[in-house]
Amino acid sequence: MLTGKQKRFLRSKAHHLDPIFQVGKGGVNENMIKQINDALEKRELLKVSVLQNCEDDCREVAEQLSSGARAELVQVIGHTIVLYKESRENKQLVLPS
Repeated sequence: MLTGKQKRFLRSKAHHLDPIFQVGKGGVNENMIKQINDALEKRELLKVSVLQNCEDDCREVAEQLSSGARAELVQVIGHTIVLYKESRENKQLVLPS
């Protein structure tokens, strides 16, 4: 579980990132969760964009992705989701305590 200070730190780091995944009409599926999990292992922090034609609510999509990938939900703002998961082999970010 992330503290408020850690979430603020991660939000500042994620501000300059572009979304690398898009959730569309099909919603969240196993393949997408696997790809997001792999990307989180390499990057630790990423953005996901929820398209207008997605039938699910952005909050629901964020919950599905974070629980499926066992990642921390940092932020949902508009149609953009920020996820964080500490990498086992590729540690890049050092969170404030």
